[in-house]
Amino acid sequence: MSYSLSVYRFVDGKPVQPDMDEVRAILSPCHAAPENVTESDTEFWIRAADGSEVEIDVVDCVIGIERPGIGDVWKIIVELADRAGGSILIPNGTLLCREDMRAHLPEGLEGDSTFVPEITLEAFERVAGPFNHPLT
Repeated sequence: MSYSLSVYRFVDGKPVQPDMDEVRAILSPCHAAPENVTESDTEFWIRAADGSEVEIDVVDCVIGIERPGIGDVWKIIVELADRAGGSILIPNGTLLCREDMRAHLPEGLEGDSTFVPEITLEAFERVAGPFNHPLT
């Protein structure tokens, strides 16, 4: 079974492209094939220190997270979402957002959102629930 998430950043009610310099700064140190990294990369194969892996693609205004393994790769995912000022769309339909993003969400999205001071692994686990993600 494949598990995927999306990370979005909103400004004034509209989705905006993530800051690719910030994305690369977060992901480059854990890129599984560092010899293939270029400044124009938008696709990343990430491997955490414990060997867990995830594929991350940046397309337009979406950071797509595909097939994350069980393990420390989740710490990288939540760091990416938090530092990039993004919100995680969890497969159960909930948008996990930093509180400072509330005013930037598109109209009508606030009701489907859970707001936290910062996106952390603990916040993600609370919102995603024990049966809605592969951490448990």
